[in-house]
Amino acid sequence: MGLNERDGFEQRLRDARAKQGLDKPPVPRGSRPAGSWGVGFRAGIEVVSALVVGVAIGVGLDRWLGTWPWLFLVFFVAGSVAGVLNVYRMFSPPKRRID
Repeated sequence: MGLNERDGFEQRLRDARAKQGLDKPPVPRGSRPAGSWGVGFRAGIEVVSALVVGVAIGVGLDRWLGTWPWLFLVFFVAGSVAGVLNVYRMFSPPKRRID
């Protein structure tokens, strides 16, 4: 099999795979996750990570300032709100920019 024959075969193979829908385009980085498991996992991670950060800041400030449990409670609520807002932004359609 010569070089031209191989290139022709590979091109025909790519065309046939594309026609059958076997070649899927790569998913761009930073795009929304595909499938319900991906969306649910990302939403859960968004909420939990915001809560962990809020609680860590609150506990750290309470230990430093000796105000237990007040800053913990404030930052727990702030982390909860941040997590819910992140999930809301994830599901809301992107805003169109007018330039």
